[in-house]
Amino acid sequence: MTTSSISPASVPGDSIAWVRISSCYLPLATPISDAKVLTGRQKPMTEIAMLFAEIRTKDGNEGLGFSYSKRAGGPGQFAHAQEIAPALIGEDPSDIAKIWTKLCWAGASVGRSGMAVQAIGAFDVALYDLKARRAGLSLAKLLGAHRDSVRCYNTSGGFLHTPLDQLLVNAQASRERGIGGIKLKVGQPDGALDMRRVEAVRKHLGDAAPLMVDANQQWDRPTAQRMCRALERFDLVWIEEPLDAYDFEGHAALAAAFDTPIATGEMLTSAAEHQELIRNRSCDYLMPDGPRVGGITPFLKIAALAENAGLMLGPHFAMELHVHLGAAYATEPWVEHFDWLEPLFNERLEIRDGRMLVPTRPGLGLSLSEQARAWTRVHAEFGKQP
Repeated sequence: MTTSSISPASVPGDSIAWVRISSCYLPLATPISDAKVLTGRQKPMTEIAMLFAEIRTKDGNEGLGFSYSKRAGGPGQFAHAQEIAPALIGEDPSDIAKIWTKLCWAGASVGRSGMAVQAIGAFDVALYDLKARRAGLSLAKLLGAHRDSVRCYNTSGGFLHTPLDQLLVNAQASRERGIGGIKLKVGQPDGALDMRRVEAVRKHLGDAAPLMVDANQQWDRPTAQRMCRALERFDLVWIEEPLDAYDFEGHAALAAAFDTPIATGEMLTSAAEHQELIRNRSCDYLMPDGPRVGGITPFLKIAALAENAGLMLGPHFAMELHVHLGAAYATEPWVEHFDWLEPLFNERLEIRDGRMLVPTRPGLGLSLSEQARAWTRVHAEFGKQP
């Protein structure tokens, strides 16, 4: 009896042959304002800079990923992605964690958070999409889904630039569309205006409707104490970002003091920052943003830490990705519904009875639209098309 002399290392496998990155600017129909705009910290948001990564292997497997930036950072993300993309060529696309680390070290001098990892995030999502497509599974199924749909809530109708009458119309329309929860922006200079808006929506929708508020880091600690106390009577699902995103101790004090859950985490840009937030028990709902923290690889690390700490999950933005990641979390999450990115893709997510259905198509279940191509300002390619 003879055995093969071929070692596992010598068996040829698939490898990344071609990468395309593109910088696409999505215009918003209406300039968006939250509390930071009303207090002069920021200007209204008029567009979103998308970073797309398309990966193809020598065997013809493909993956699509994305990251994004609001107000600033789009050109920087693209520039960093352009510098590190050559490191992908020749790699086994299944070695996603290894590749993430390689790309991180390729740009080590600019750190392991923020813009640097957000550029990596587009590649990381594309590699997971490729792996799931190759397996013939949705991303959620590849990761190990707990459910086929997730609770969803709407934010896009509740911004501070929206007049109260229209706010009520938007909230009712979202509920009739099948969206489960409604989130309102708060944090105006006059807190009484916030209270009137929340009270009006609560009365309009009824006591049973899931209702959240988001202060976008606007309050100082004394104001946050007063506002959280005043908001207790509305039986909210959560109060989001009442303090600066990095005030872990302040958020922890609020979480301990009030019955209404505290939610935060969307502005953090690494697994390490989320680990510190979790260590301080700064929230009841953790709100990681997959593209913002560097992709699926770090998101899964954050989710494991959150599950171990017994935290609930409410991923921020990018529902096209987070519907899958939320479905793979152990306890029932809330996924944020934003239809802003819909023109970029040929497919649509289905909403029914307050829930967002997880796509059954392989991978993310997404393909870029012709409109996304038209809005692309610059692109770069690496390697050779197989």
